[in-house]
Amino acid sequence: MTGLSEPRTLRRPVARLTVPPAEAEPPAAPSHRPLRVGLLGGSFNPAHEGHRYVSLEALKRLQLDQVWWLVSPQNPLKPVAGMAPLAERLRAAAAMARHPRIKAMALEARLGTRYTADTLRRLAQWRDHRFVWLMGADNLAQLPRWRHWRAILEACPVAVFERAPYSYRALAGPAAGTLADARLSASRAAELAATDPPAWIFVRLRPHPASATAIRARAKAGGG
Repeated sequence: MTGLSEPRTLRRPVARLTVPPAEAEPPAAPSHRPLRVGLLGGSFNPAHEGHRYVSLEALKRLQLDQVWWLVSPQNPLKPVAGMAPLAERLRAAAAMARHPRIKAMALEARLGTRYTADTLRRLAQWRDHRFVWLMGADNLAQLPRWRHWRAILEACPVAVFERAPYSYRALAGPAAGTLADARLSASRAAELAATDPPAWIFVRLRPHPASATAIRARAKAGGG
């Protein structure tokens, strides 16, 4: 498997981090089919119950084997100020996951990638994995701001999870319009991981109150 030979040396000083043993090698796939993995990227500053809620729904609805939380060294669209160190965010995410099939990892630090399109291009070499990119409706709305965003849509299937109040704007936006013909019915969610891209679904969810921004604001107000 190509992924087994990925170098462990890091390209940038900002990503100096010892890779935990759990992510040192890609998990082995079942013998009869590729491993179905949902990828939830973000700063996780901090990880919270909303991330866990979406991940559990993804495991169930998309019939995934695992969900990987890709804790970003530094989101290019977010300020450096107020961003906790990567190692701290990674430890907190691992503690929040609380599920054997949800794995927090600093995969982008290990691969030496900064942008989602580059990360997915590297992961395309892992032939015995089938990846699904997981995102909230807020990220679908701003997807055209991402570097090589069309390449992301061509790299792997995408599951977009409802998040008020962004859903209407996201579904009426340019990214959704670009992929209009590739949208699958939510009733076909279990097929998504096995579907060649471009392919995406919109998953309706009950709202979850957790917010990383609100958590940081409460911590600051409390002096923490």
